[in-house]
Parts: sequence; C-alpha cells; structure tokens
Amino acid sequence: MAIVHGTDQNFSEEVAEGLVLVDFWATWCGPCKMIAPVLEELDAEMSDKVKIVKVDVDQNQETAGNYGIMSIPTLLLLKDGETVDKVVGFRPKEALAELVEKHA
Repeated sequence: MAIVHGTDQNFSEEVAEGLVLVDFWATWCGPCKMIAPVLEELDAEMSDKVKIVKVDVDQNQETAGNYGIMSIPTLLLLKDGETVDKVVGFRPKEALAELVEKHA
C-alpha cells in the first residue's frame, strides 16, 4: 500500500478504519525529512498491518489544530479513528515498528 497524503478534506475517511500511522510534517522541517525514508521502509514492510498517512501541517491547519499538533514531526497512531498512541520527534524504524505491533 502506498503512503497516502491526507488533507483537511479527506482525513477523517482515511483514518476511519483499521490501524493508521499519521505523520504530521512540513517541507521546511529537518527531522521530518529524516523520517520520510523511515516511513517508506515501514510501509514496504508493514503495509498489511498499518496504513501510513502524511499530513502537511502548513496546508492542512484545520486537521493539525484538531489534533493539537504543536511540534513536528508528530506521529499519531489511530485505531478505527481513535488516537491510541503518540510520538513526537524522529524515531528509528524499529521503534515505530514496535509501536505498530503493540496495537496491531
């Protein structure tokens, strides 16, 4: 499954079902650029367990505001639309894989 780009318009339907890892990011954010290839690898290895949705906070301020995003990258893990875990800042792939496994 490919990584989905979430917007204010499609976000609620993208996270409505299953386990979804949401990456709140921005183009100017250094750590966000570092985590992008990690998320690509995670998607390649765990797409059967988790869907990954990236939300650009500059272009989708309503969604970022609804989730109280204060610093980026912030990763939220949602299960059937409800937040079950949150990570702020860069994390290695292994740590993100553990986070997913904990809720899968």
